Amino acid sequence: MSRFYTRSELVEVRAQWRREGRKVVFTNGCYDILHPGHIRLLEAARSLGDVLVLALNSDASVARIKGPLRPLLDERQRAAAALQLEAVDAVVLFDEDTPRELIAAVLPDILVKGADWAHFVAGREEVEAAGGEVRLLPLEAGYSTTATVEEIVARRRGAPSP
Repeated sequence: MSRFYTRSELVEVRAQWRREGRKVVFTNGCYDILHPGHIRLLEAARSLGDVLVLALNSDASVARIKGPLRPLLDERQRAAAALQLEAVDAVVLFDEDTPRELIAAVLPDILVKGADWAHFVAGREEVEAAGGEVRLLPLEAGYSTTATVEEIVARRRGAPSP
């Protein structure tokens, strides 16, 4: 069932999943370098429902948010890696800085973010207004794409890692 969807395809299949009574869980992020923290968060998110949708920031969106040197892996590579994970059922790209419009169109039953996003969850209002719930999941300590990139750069320069 794992596959890549366009936005319109996802909205269409979401309606089908709703008719079938499937509980849809939605999460999003850059997922630039896939690490064990990402995988465990996705597995925990998937355990909350029947279908897990992972919305990935497009390359342009990642660059606006993370800077001109990111992403390290392009959107096709990131989507392909995500689709190899057993926990992920659907992958879709979004080009905006946040997935709010996509979330409003899909209206998942459960919207998941890492606990580090407690201050702002794009789409929260739309999901809750439709009767869905927002869940903040704890992050696994020691995993961060940004920290990994900084460590690689520091090692390349011969500096001690942070």
